[in-house]
Amino acid sequence: MSLLVAEEISVHFGGVKAVQEVSFAVEAGEVFSIVGPNGAGKTTIFNLISRIYDVTHGRVIFDGEDITEVATHKVAELGIARTFQNTELFEQETVLNNLLIGCHVHRKTNLLSEIFFLPQVKRQDLDFRRRVEDVIDLLDLQSYREQVIANLPYGVRKMVEIARALCLGPKLLLLDEPSSGLNPEETEDLSFWLEDINEDLGITVIMVEHDMNLVSQASDRVLAVADGQFITVGTPHEVQNHPEVLRAYLGD
Repeated sequence: MSLLVAEEISVHFGGVKAVQEVSFAVEAGEVFSIVGPNGAGKTTIFNLISRIYDVTHGRVIFDGEDITEVATHKVAELGIARTFQNTELFEQETVLNNLLIGCHVHRKTNLLSEIFFLPQVKRQDLDFRRRVEDVIDLLDLQSYREQVIANLPYGVRKMVEIARALCLGPKLLLLDEPSSGLNPEETEDLSFWLEDINEDLGITVIMVEHDMNLVSQASDRVLAVADGQFITVGTPHEVQNHPEVLRAYLGD
């Protein structure tokens, strides 16, 4: 059974059809990329999966459950984490605190037990700290753990946002243009980290990305869209050489 299935999903904003009956399935353990020209509807598809937008037509099924009408704040609890094109971090907090915030969906204690710092609260905090330290080690963020986000270069902020998403312990990680703003060396490092996230942590990844070199290196399969419509899905080589994909990027 596929981990994520989109069945003819569409969303309309007034008379604008941003996504039109797009269908695809992502298997557990895949790195699956969505590509297309600017304005193709890639991020809109992410917003439908993560329930930021309501689907006008169609269904989204995650891990066998129909999540088409699930409340937005419940999505992370189901095991879906995402990043954004522009980093959405707490600028005046440290890297460590930002990552600890990512563990909040797993909090089982209540306000009263936390006020008195009961043993279960201490155990939970230690568990969260271990989870965060494992992610810091995975993404080589040790030297930044106590630094304030506002003082960090953009490339490091991008990795911190990915790290915070990993602290949720997701089954599915949605990465919206993860290489945007990164230099070539940082992009190459990202390709290795994607492999570690996928293989070592067993997390399925869906990535919206413009860097076709990264897509080719990291992806098992690729979905191409244009003007909010499905073009094709296949291996990176098949998609890059598909005549409709070439037409969408280069014109007739």
